[in-house]
Amino acid sequence: MAKKLRIDKILSNIGYGSRAEIKKYCKQGMISVNGKNINNPGIQVDPENDKILFNGEEVNYREFVYIMLNKPDGYISATFDKHDPIVLDLIDSSYYVFEPFPVGRLDKDTEGLLVLTNDGQLAHRVLSPKKHVPKTYYAKIEGIVTEEDIVAFSKGVMLDDGYETMPSQLKILKSGEISEIELTIHEGKFHQVKRMFESVGKKVVYLKRLSMGKLVLDKNLELGEYRELTEEEIKLLEER
Repeated sequence: MAKKLRIDKILSNIGYGSRAEIKKYCKQGMISVNGKNINNPGIQVDPENDKILFNGEEVNYREFVYIMLNKPDGYISATFDKHDPIVLDLIDSSYYVFEPFPVGRLDKDTEGLLVLTNDGQLAHRVLSPKKHVPKTYYAKIEGIVTEEDIVAFSKGVMLDDGYETMPSQLKILKSGEISEIELTIHEGKFHQVKRMFESVGKKVVYLKRLSMGKLVLDKNLELGEYRELTEEEIKLLEER
């Protein structure tokens, strides 16, 4: 069944003005639905199927936005910070009316896949500890990563606060003074990847998230670049 919303709510939600301003625009004959001028801002319309014009231009309504960002180093995964730039600074200001926020967080010095949305229910499902949505990281490690580390991670390791992690999958890409690895974890404790390696006497010197669920970072996105997710990718985000 089509979902109907007040015309002033639809237009204010996507940045055409406040409710009071929309009311004024209605009186000025600037808003029409299916070819008829609307003078009542409280009229209910179907934003997906009714043709809404504002000052002669068609209104494309959508409730949610879903953005894939390749987060660079130096940005805070937040909607506000007094001291540092935030990830919202990287996207066009036209998205701000939707009030997007990061789904989870990446540390300031961590790069890679970050999803921004205003869909709170989706964010809750992805972040819920019960879901155990896998997240895969690429990292450079100071120290030689060994088969013993693979075994330890596969059983779960004890963090500095006494928390024992869930089993994780460690893959060694290169072993040496600076090792290169991929690690898939199924929870999201604070600084988890860094603390897991600290538990086996090694230090993460570079960290990049490659995937969340089955959603993989688009390799065509340079650091700081972003694009909207496709419908298929939105579904992948929740798949295990």
